[in-house]
Amino acid sequence: MVNITIDKNNLLVPEGMTILDAAKSCHVSIPNLCYMEELNEIGACRVCAIEIEGRERLVTACNNVVEEGMVIHTNSPKVREARRTNVELILSQHDSNCAVCVRSGNCSLQDLANDLGIIEIPYQKTLPHARWTEGFPLVRNYEKCIKCMRCIQVCDKVQDLKVWDIANTGSRTNVDVSGNLRIEESDCALCGQCITHCPTGALRERDDTDVVFEALADPDKILVVQIAPAVRAAWGESLDLPREFATVKRLAAALRRIGFDYIFDTNFTADLTIMEEGSEFVERLGNADKHTFPMFTSCCPGWIRFIKSQYPDMLDQLSTAKSPQQMFGAVAKSYYAQVLDVDPSKIFSVSIMPCTAKKFEAGLPVMNSAGAGQDVDVVLTTREVERLIRAESLDVKNLPEEELDTPLGSGSGAAVIFGATGGVMEAALRSAYFLVTGENPEPDAFQDVRGRKGWKEATFNLAGTDLRVAVASGLGNTRRLVEAIRRGDVEYDFVEIMACPGGCAGGGGQPIWDGQELAGDRADVLYGLDKISDIRFSHENPSITKCYGEFFEKPLSHKSHELLHTDHRTWELNPTKWEYEK
Repeated sequence: MVNITIDKNNLLVPEGMTILDAAKSCHVSIPNLCYMEELNEIGACRVCAIEIEGRERLVTACNNVVEEGMVIHTNSPKVREARRTNVELILSQHDSNCAVCVRSGNCSLQDLANDLGIIEIPYQKTLPHARWTEGFPLVRNYEKCIKCMRCIQVCDKVQDLKVWDIANTGSRTNVDVSGNLRIEESDCALCGQCITHCPTGALRERDDTDVVFEALADPDKILVVQIAPAVRAAWGESLDLPREFATVKRLAAALRRIGFDYIFDTNFTADLTIMEEGSEFVERLGNADKHTFPMFTSCCPGWIRFIKSQYPDMLDQLSTAKSPQQMFGAVAKSYYAQVLDVDPSKIFSVSIMPCTAKKFEAGLPVMNSAGAGQDVDVVLTTREVERLIRAESLDVKNLPEEELDTPLGSGSGAAVIFGATGGVMEAALRSAYFLVTGENPEPDAFQDVRGRKGWKEATFNLAGTDLRVAVASGLGNTRRLVEAIRRGDVEYDFVEIMACPGGCAGGGGQPIWDGQELAGDRADVLYGLDKISDIRFSHENPSITKCYGEFFEKPLSHKSHELLHTDHRTWELNPTKWEYEK
């Protein structure tokens, strides 16, 4: 322990602690822009500069440690002048047109400039210019980049894909796609973690709200919308709604006010996914000599992009089941069109997802099995639906809850936990146990796969057979797990992968809170909803039973294979020409 003084606060702190953390321990806030704990402690922005008595030069607080007897000033005249100058210099190379920036009101640079009282920039404005691939789900604005290196570090150290790198030298230094590639040529998984860790609007998702507004204005279109499990745990955050108030039923009310005709729940097709994927897994176990194990889950498109680019020889180990999003699109334009007795081409299918990779998935040429165009027409992130609500000037704080529509609006507790890492595995095991034994297990019998650890493993007894399972979230953890499987260090029967740390709850399309990782808090909401659900098993969802009885006949039927399954080898990861329509 060492004795130090920070802004007249006498402290006893551990030796080796950074000055930034020492300041936090006594509730002294030191501004910063580039800092990310354990990932980006490089002092690139120089905003966290502080003054130490006896030293002529200012030092950065994020990557300098305390020493015995230090007397530190975090806001002296010298510090304030340097901090203001540093921010002014950053702004001189930043597109400060905040009124038309997607991050206005939620931008660390904007907040800092306001706090410092900067109302004009005394330096000549110089902005970098570069072209970006039109229509790609991930959008980069070079003129808003402040060179904090956060995107580089999260992609390198957390996701282990190294999509971003430093380009050019000297005053021309910028961040760009590594290897001198265009983004669509890279191994980008479209997880969106670079977006959620960017302090400004330099990175964002492709905005598709205008497409939705155009469809809403078309009297010939029937608009159906699905709400993903993880969205209900986050959609109210940026609207200042408490989690217990921002329910999926209140979101349904908002969407009806906006003009959607039918509000459905992706939980319905999450249950459908479990029936198909669980049945597929049981079928593979019964014919183990014909299959390579483990079988991998297939509902995360970021993971699908990852395995196609990094381990294409393992594609046959993926479940052939589509993701719940794509199953819903196919069901909406086939079974539900039949229920409504309408031409499927009149249905305009929108999904609200916590994910940026879902935009890519919906646009794949193979995702059109219902025969009425793309099964999912538009994907909106959680952030985009918030912008949709704001654009309509809805007073959500005074909206009553409203029920979702039936039959595609019902889901089980097993389905709602799809939004948390380990949730797909747990839901699948609940129904796999029933499919093998004819009896339900205890609903929480498989909770060993829960938790925030990036790589979890467990063994469960399934009708006398030990079932070895694993769960990974975050692509860095995924790579370590896959490499261990390939070396023969571990053996599993069934593996769940989610590209984003914490699963969909921490997805790249969720609300952004700089310096906070909220996947765990959102997952707790989902597990709470499962706990109080009247139905906790996918196979007990009466709407699923009815859907099979009236349309699909049974899991893995011919019609199920046509609409609910896919071949991951039949599409290209990097098309030569990007053909997304905005």
